[in-house]
Amino acid sequence: MHYNCLIVDDEVELAKMTAEYFEMFDIKTQYVDSAVSCFDFLKENETDMILLDINLQDGSGFEVCRKIREDYQLPILFISARQSDDDVLVALSIGGDDYVKKPYSLSVLLAKVKVNLKRVEQIKKLSGEGNAASAKADVSVEKTSATDAGVADLSVATVQNTDQPASEEILHLDAPTMSVILNGKRISLKAKEFALLKALYDHKNTIVTKDQLFEEVWGDSFYGDGTLNVHIRKLREKMEQDPNNPEYIKTVWGTGYILEV
Repeated sequence: MHYNCLIVDDEVELAKMTAEYFEMFDIKTQYVDSAVSCFDFLKENETDMILLDINLQDGSGFEVCRKIREDYQLPILFISARQSDDDVLVALSIGGDDYVKKPYSLSVLLAKVKVNLKRVEQIKKLSGEGNAASAKADVSVEKTSATDAGVADLSVATVQNTDQPASEEILHLDAPTMSVILNGKRISLKAKEFALLKALYDHKNTIVTKDQLFEEVWGDSFYGDGTLNVHIRKLREKMEQDPNNPEYIKTVWGTGYILEV
Protein backbone atom coordinates (compact mmCIF):
# COMPACT_ATOMS: atom_id res chain seq x y z
CA MET A 1 0.00 0.00 0.00
CA HIS A 2 1.15 3.54 -0.70
CA TYR A 3 1.25 6.26 1.97
CA ASN A 4 2.30 9.88 1.80
CA CYS A 5 3.88 9.89 5.25
CA LEU A 6 5.12 7.41 7.85
CA ILE A 7 5.58 8.56 11.46
CA VAL A 8 8.06 6.56 13.55
CA ASP A 9 7.61 7.63 17.18
CA ASP A 10 7.18 5.71 20.43
CA GLU A 11 4.98 8.52 21.80
CA VAL A 12 1.96 6.75 20.38
CA GLU A 13 -0.69 9.31 21.33
CA LEU A 14 1.31 12.12 19.74
CA ALA A 15 1.97 10.07 16.61
CA LYS A 16 -1.71 9.14 16.36
CA MET A 17 -2.82 12.75 16.80
CA THR A 18 -0.34 13.94 14.18
CA ALA A 19 -1.44 11.26 11.73
CA GLU A 20 -5.11 12.15 12.21
CA TYR A 21 -4.29 15.83 11.67
CA PHE A 22 -2.45 15.09 8.42
CA GLU A 23 -5.36 12.94 7.23
CA MET A 24 -7.63 15.99 7.56
CA PHE A 25 -5.53 17.55 4.80
CA ASP A 26 -5.62 14.48 2.54
CA ILE A 27 -2.13 13.33 3.48
CA LYS A 28 -2.40 9.57 3.84
CA THR A 29 -0.41 8.80 6.99
CA GLN A 30 0.50 5.75 9.06
CA TYR A 31 2.43 5.55 12.33
CA VAL A 32 4.56 2.90 14.04
CA ASP A 33 6.26 2.97 17.44
CA SER A 34 9.56 1.16 16.93
CA ALA A 35 12.50 0.61 14.60
CA VAL A 36 11.45 -2.98 13.92
CA SER A 37 7.93 -1.87 13.03
CA CYS A 38 9.37 0.77 10.72
CA PHE A 39 11.35 -1.75 8.67
CA ASP A 40 8.45 -4.21 8.67
CA PHE A 41 6.26 -1.43 7.30
CA LEU A 42 8.74 -0.57 4.54
CA LYS A 43 8.89 -4.22 3.45
CA GLU A 44 5.15 -4.29 2.80
CA ASN A 45 4.33 -0.68 1.91
CA GLU A 46 5.62 2.46 0.21
CA THR A 47 5.83 5.95 1.65
CA ASP A 48 6.83 9.30 0.19
CA MET A 49 8.50 10.54 3.37
CA ILE A 50 9.24 9.66 7.00
CA LEU A 51 8.97 11.58 10.27
CA LEU A 52 11.48 9.91 12.58
CA ASP A 53 12.00 10.24 16.33
CA ILE A 54 15.52 9.77 17.73
CA ASN A 55 14.69 7.98 21.00
CA LEU A 56 12.83 4.80 20.09
CA GLN A 57 11.96 1.98 22.47
CA ASP A 58 14.15 -0.51 20.58
CA GLY A 59 16.98 1.64 19.28
CA SER A 60 18.15 4.96 17.92
CA GLY A 61 16.49 6.94 15.16
CA PHE A 62 19.98 7.83 13.96
CA GLU A 63 20.68 4.18 13.21
CA VAL A 64 17.28 3.77 11.58
CA CYS A 65 18.07 6.73 9.33
CA ARG A 66 21.42 5.27 8.31
CA LYS A 67 19.84 1.95 7.36
CA ILE A 68 17.00 3.61 5.45
CA ARG A 69 19.50 5.69 3.50
CA GLU A 70 21.15 2.49 2.24
CA ASP A 71 18.08 1.73 0.13
CA TYR A 72 15.85 4.81 -0.01
CA GLN A 73 16.22 8.46 -1.03
CA LEU A 74 12.89 9.64 0.38
CA PRO A 75 12.81 12.73 2.65
CA ILE A 76 13.45 12.03 6.34
CA LEU A 77 12.45 14.67 8.91
CA PHE A 78 13.64 14.08 12.47
CA ILE A 79 11.14 14.91 15.22
CA SER A 80 12.67 14.90 18.69
CA ALA A 81 12.59 16.42 22.15
CA ARG A 82 16.40 16.50 22.11
CA GLN A 83 17.37 20.13 21.78
CA SER A 84 21.16 20.23 21.36
CA ASP A 85 22.83 21.55 18.21
CA ASP A 86 24.98 18.42 18.16
CA ASP A 87 21.89 16.25 17.73
CA VAL A 88 20.68 18.49 14.90
CA LEU A 89 24.03 18.33 13.11
CA VAL A 90 24.26 14.56 13.48
CA ALA A 91 20.73 14.14 12.16
CA LEU A 92 21.43 16.26 9.09
CA SER A 93 24.88 14.81 8.43
CA ILE A 94 23.63 11.19 8.28
CA GLY A 95 20.91 11.94 5.76
CA GLY A 96 18.11 13.75 7.54
CA ASP A 97 16.48 16.53 5.55
CA ASP A 98 15.31 18.56 8.52
CA TYR A 99 15.03 18.53 12.32
CA VAL A 100 11.85 19.51 14.13
CA LYS A 101 12.03 19.97 17.90
CA LYS A 102 9.25 18.78 20.18
CA PRO A 103 6.83 20.04 21.21
CA TYR A 104 6.03 21.01 17.65
CA SER A 105 3.25 23.01 16.09
CA LEU A 106 1.04 20.76 13.99
CA SER A 107 0.45 23.53 11.47
CA VAL A 108 4.19 24.22 11.05
CA LEU A 109 4.96 20.51 10.79
CA LEU A 110 2.19 20.15 8.22
CA ALA A 111 3.73 22.99 6.18
CA LYS A 112 7.10 21.23 6.17
CA VAL A 113 5.50 17.93 5.16
CA LYS A 114 3.59 19.57 2.31
CA VAL A 115 6.76 21.19 0.98
CA ASN A 116 8.60 17.87 0.93
CA LEU A 117 5.68 15.99 -0.62
CA LYS A 118 5.44 18.64 -3.33
CA ARG A 119 9.13 18.18 -4.08
CA VAL A 120 8.73 14.39 -4.20
CA GLU A 121 5.91 14.83 -6.70
CA GLN A 122 8.03 17.16 -8.83
CA ILE A 123 10.90 14.65 -8.88
CA LYS A 124 8.51 11.87 -9.90
CA LYS A 125 7.16 14.05 -12.68
CA LEU A 126 10.64 14.92 -13.93
CA SER A 127 11.65 11.26 -13.84
CA GLY A 128 8.55 10.38 -15.85
CA GLU A 129 9.35 13.04 -18.42
CA GLY A 130 12.90 11.80 -18.62
CA ASN A 131 11.73 8.24 -19.28
CA ALA A 132 9.31 9.48 -21.93
CA ALA A 133 12.07 11.45 -23.63
CA SER A 134 14.31 8.37 -23.65
CA ALA A 135 11.51 6.32 -25.17
CA LYS A 136 11.02 8.90 -27.93
CA ALA A 137 14.74 8.90 -28.64
CA ASP A 138 14.74 5.11 -28.95
CA VAL A 139 11.85 5.27 -31.41
CA SER A 140 13.65 7.90 -33.49
CA VAL A 141 16.78 5.75 -33.70
CA GLU A 142 14.73 2.71 -34.63
CA LYS A 143 12.97 4.55 -37.45
CA THR A 144 16.21 5.80 -38.96
CA SER A 145 17.50 2.23 -39.32
CA ALA A 146 15.13 1.73 -42.25
CA THR A 147 16.57 4.72 -44.15
CA ASP A 148 19.84 5.32 -45.94
CA ALA A 149 22.72 4.00 -43.80
CA GLY A 150 24.66 7.25 -43.89
CA VAL A 151 21.67 9.30 -42.74
CA ALA A 152 20.83 6.70 -40.09
CA ASP A 153 24.32 6.86 -38.61
CA LEU A 154 24.08 10.65 -38.39
CA SER A 155 20.65 10.48 -36.72
CA VAL A 156 21.82 7.94 -34.17
CA ALA A 157 24.87 9.99 -33.34
CA THR A 158 22.69 13.07 -32.83
CA VAL A 159 20.37 11.26 -30.42
CA GLN A 160 23.23 9.79 -28.44
CA ASN A 161 24.98 13.12 -28.10
CA THR A 162 21.95 15.00 -26.74
CA ASP A 163 22.38 13.42 -23.31
CA GLN A 164 26.13 13.99 -23.12
CA PRO A 165 27.73 17.14 -21.71
CA ALA A 166 29.80 19.23 -24.08
CA SER A 167 33.48 18.35 -23.92
CA GLU A 168 34.39 21.80 -22.58
CA GLU A 169 31.60 21.82 -20.00
CA ILE A 170 33.02 21.57 -16.48
CA LEU A 171 29.75 20.72 -14.74
CA HIS A 172 26.74 18.97 -16.27
CA LEU A 173 23.40 18.38 -14.51
CA ASP A 174 20.54 16.25 -15.78
CA ALA A 175 17.38 16.93 -13.73
CA PRO A 176 15.23 13.93 -14.85
CA THR A 177 17.86 11.43 -13.73
CA MET A 178 19.44 13.63 -11.01
CA SER A 179 22.86 12.81 -12.47
CA VAL A 180 25.89 15.08 -12.12
CA ILE A 181 29.13 14.99 -14.09
CA LEU A 182 32.02 17.15 -12.90
CA ASN A 183 35.13 17.26 -15.07
CA GLY A 184 34.06 14.02 -16.74
CA LYS A 185 33.49 12.20 -13.44
CA ARG A 186 30.02 11.14 -12.36
CA ILE A 187 29.01 12.21 -8.84
CA SER A 188 26.27 10.54 -6.82
CA LEU A 189 24.04 12.97 -4.94
CA LYS A 190 20.99 12.57 -2.74
CA ALA A 191 17.79 14.31 -3.76
CA LYS A 192 18.24 17.31 -1.47
CA GLU A 193 21.91 17.69 -2.42
CA PHE A 194 20.98 17.67 -6.11
CA ALA A 195 18.24 20.25 -5.54
CA LEU A 196 20.72 22.52 -3.76
CA LEU A 197 23.35 22.14 -6.47
CA LYS A 198 20.78 22.80 -9.18
CA ALA A 199 19.67 25.99 -7.44
CA LEU A 200 23.27 27.17 -7.40
CA TYR A 201 23.81 26.00 -10.97
CA ASP A 202 20.75 27.87 -12.23
CA HIS A 203 22.43 31.05 -10.97
CA LYS A 204 26.04 30.00 -11.58
CA ASN A 205 28.74 32.64 -11.31
CA THR A 206 26.34 34.93 -9.42
CA ILE A 207 25.71 35.25 -5.68
CA VAL A 208 22.70 33.29 -4.39
CA THR A 209 21.42 34.47 -1.02
CA LYS A 210 20.57 32.09 1.80
CA ASP A 211 16.92 33.17 1.71
CA GLN A 212 16.82 32.42 -2.01
CA LEU A 213 18.23 28.94 -1.43
CA PHE A 214 15.76 28.25 1.38
CA GLU A 215 12.92 29.21 -0.93
CA GLU A 216 14.13 27.32 -4.01
CA VAL A 217 15.39 24.17 -2.30
CA TRP A 218 13.25 23.81 0.82
CA GLY A 219 10.28 25.86 -0.34
CA ASP A 220 9.86 27.93 2.83
CA SER A 221 11.65 29.91 5.51
CA PHE A 222 11.22 27.44 8.38
CA TYR A 223 14.76 26.16 8.01
CA GLY A 224 17.83 27.52 9.75
CA ASP A 225 21.42 28.15 8.71
CA GLY A 226 22.48 24.83 10.22
CA THR A 227 20.46 22.89 7.67
CA LEU A 228 21.95 24.83 4.76
CA ASN A 229 25.51 24.69 6.11
CA VAL A 230 25.43 20.91 6.52
CA HIS A 231 24.14 20.36 2.98
CA ILE A 232 26.71 22.75 1.52
CA ARG A 233 29.42 20.87 3.39
CA LYS A 234 28.19 17.53 2.01
CA LEU A 235 28.21 18.93 -1.53
CA ARG A 236 31.76 20.22 -1.11
CA GLU A 237 32.95 16.87 0.21
CA LYS A 238 31.68 15.20 -2.95
CA MET A 239 32.75 17.88 -5.45
CA GLU A 240 35.84 19.61 -4.12
CA GLN A 241 39.39 18.24 -3.94
CA ASP A 242 39.80 20.27 -0.75
CA PRO A 243 36.41 21.01 0.88
CA ASN A 244 38.07 23.51 3.23
CA ASN A 245 39.34 25.53 0.27
CA PRO A 246 36.55 25.10 -2.28
CA GLU A 247 37.17 25.76 -5.96
CA TYR A 248 33.55 25.65 -7.07
CA ILE A 249 31.10 26.35 -4.22
CA LYS A 250 32.33 29.46 -2.45
CA THR A 251 30.91 31.25 0.57
CA VAL A 252 30.01 34.92 0.35
CA TRP A 253 30.12 35.76 4.03
CA GLY A 254 26.95 37.28 5.41
CA THR A 255 25.11 36.83 2.14
CA GLY A 256 25.09 33.33 0.67
CA TYR A 257 27.03 31.23 -1.85
CA ILE A 258 28.29 31.33 -5.42
CA LEU A 259 28.94 28.42 -7.80
CA GLU A 260 31.91 29.26 -10.03
CA VAL A 261 32.18 27.03 -13.12
